[in-house]
Amino acid sequence: MSVAQLDAAPLREVDHHAFPLPHTPGTVSAVRHRVSALLGSWGLPAEAADDVLLVVSELVTNALVHARPPATLRLWQLPVDGRRAVHVEVSDLGPAAPPGPAAAPDPDEHGRGLDIVTALSARCGLHADRGGTSRWAEVLAG
Repeated sequence: MSVAQLDAAPLREVDHHAFPLPHTPGTVSAVRHRVSALLGSWGLPAEAADDVLLVVSELVTNALVHARPPATLRLWQLPVDGRRAVHVEVSDLGPAAPPGPAAAPDPDEHGRGLDIVTALSARCGLHADRGGTSRWAEVLAG
């Protein structure tokens, strides 16, 4: 994702929230609980909230398994293609994974998370620079 694309996005962010992601057991569950409460306060329809929670779970799990701490989850609402969406972004201090296949994970246990994120998102991507890496997704919510 280029900076120009970021600058082209609407600047009006609503209810920007950040959640630190400690590399400890129970982090994904605790973050899902907090995000669920936030999405409820935003009045998201249940189906959209479920999609956002799944995207959050996949991006947070990916960061906790592969990222260099500290990692942070950020969420906000924005319009995408004239519809309401939730922007989900997980940032860490590590470099982006090198292109190409890594060690072949067990397909029944690992390796489908980013495919799930792509399937549930209107847009998604990766931004990497010397300051770290951010994986992001925008999930339509209405």
